[in-house]
Amino acid sequence: MNIFAVIILATLAIDFILNLVSDYLNLKSLDEGLPDEFSDVYDEETYEKSQRYTKERTKFGILTSVFNLALLLVFWFAGGFQWLDEIVRSWQLGVIWTGLVYIGILIFAKQLLSLPFSIYSTFVIEEKYGFNKTTPKTFVLDLVKGLGLSILLGGPLLGGILVFFTFIDQYAWLYAWGAVTAFTLFIQFIAPTWIMPIFNDFEPLDEESDLRQKIRDYADKVNFAMEGVYVMDGSKRSSKSNAFFTGFGKNKRIALYDTLIENHEEDELVAVLAHEIGHYKKKHIIKNMGISIFQTGIMFFLLSIFLNSEGLFDAFFMEQMSVYAGLIFFGMLYAPIDMIVSVFMQILSRKYEFEADEFASKTYKKEPMIDALKKLSKDNLSNLTPHPFYVFLNYSHPPVLERIKAIRATD
Repeated sequence: MNIFAVIILATLAIDFILNLVSDYLNLKSLDEGLPDEFSDVYDEETYEKSQRYTKERTKFGILTSVFNLALLLVFWFAGGFQWLDEIVRSWQLGVIWTGLVYIGILIFAKQLLSLPFSIYSTFVIEEKYGFNKTTPKTFVLDLVKGLGLSILLGGPLLGGILVFFTFIDQYAWLYAWGAVTAFTLFIQFIAPTWIMPIFNDFEPLDEESDLRQKIRDYADKVNFAMEGVYVMDGSKRSSKSNAFFTGFGKNKRIALYDTLIENHEEDELVAVLAHEIGHYKKKHIIKNMGISIFQTGIMFFLLSIFLNSEGLFDAFFMEQMSVYAGLIFFGMLYAPIDMIVSVFMQILSRKYEFEADEFASKTYKKEPMIDALKKLSKDNLSNLTPHPFYVFLNYSHPPVLERIKAIRATD
């Protein structure tokens, strides 16, 4: 066992243990009573239900993690990567197509093996707690559409990366970085109008409605150009509620779930929208994109250093070196850096959420935003008392109680 194998195994073990500890601490924190702040929204039955939901989802998540880790280790140490490489090479497809097929088979196999867990999560756990609205037909269509998009969009991008690192020597990482950056920007631009409608219907908010007028008045107040506010049929899959900002330039949109509109007052909906506009006004979306692009460049630079390392291939019992297998192995070697970056990005994301809340509170109203957060927590059966360590590792949004306290403290 060489140094690469030790690093990867240590990372897998540390990641698993950290998540296991955080899950345990998070479950222990459920013993706390209902926070007084939520006594006007939750009754004892609903609060107890939210705790049961958190416990069941956490335990199921642990089971899924154990399965995935065991599957990877068995495949790795049984020589699975070398076995598959021999099979795909025997088809004599050419170096690029061999790489695409090799990586495609691994991704497809992983998705196929995780399918029972996805089915159980959707049709058992989510159904049990009243969230699931997904029909078997919609579930299957989502899988087919997702697979199709992966092949149509991801295939050419992966093929380009394989070409760069196979046929270009010194500056391959720069070409790959440029290609991924251009692809990311392209997807961000077309997603609202071309990709997302494949999965959901987006209807413009009624121009004559009181809600639309309130939104228009607020947008004028904060000097925000309203390219579009849309209602998304989130109830097609779940009764949970949400809102989000997507796209940029003339294609930027704010989408409100139909379940959100159904369950909230107009002032609460404007407050939620004000929060999303806050992200735009504070340039959070552009900042995140810039960080992501920079991180991608670092990743490809490091890939160019380790891609031809014989020891990396020896760690996975490979007899022949290849760019396509190297991409997979480097992905696992890069995991420690990715883990650290992920934690910092979560911290930054939580900071951004506080800033967007502050923007909404100062430019609109505090109480509707607070009421909206409370109702969202209840409707989604959120954990009101997550453990700080679990939040540190996993939360992109601050716990709702912290958000409410921060909003109340806003001048």
